[in-house]
Amino acid sequence: MLITADRDRCIGAGLCVLTAPDVFEHDDDGLVHVLEQEPDARLEGDVRLAQQLCPARALALESASPQST
Repeated sequence: MLITADRDRCIGAGLCVLTAPDVFEHDDDGLVHVLEQEPDARLEGDVRLAQQLCPARALALESASPQST
């Protein structure tokens, strides 16, 4: 899973940081900063919940592209 944040949409509500603090933080401007763009699978539930809770819809999740061998 790949996470991106649209900082232009972010309103600094902080639900992402509260829901998945290992993945998100607020920067000095109070806007979302993604700490881990491809977090462990164990954090997937928290990240999906953070995306659902975001009132500004500033978080996007994509499936990680399959690695070629």
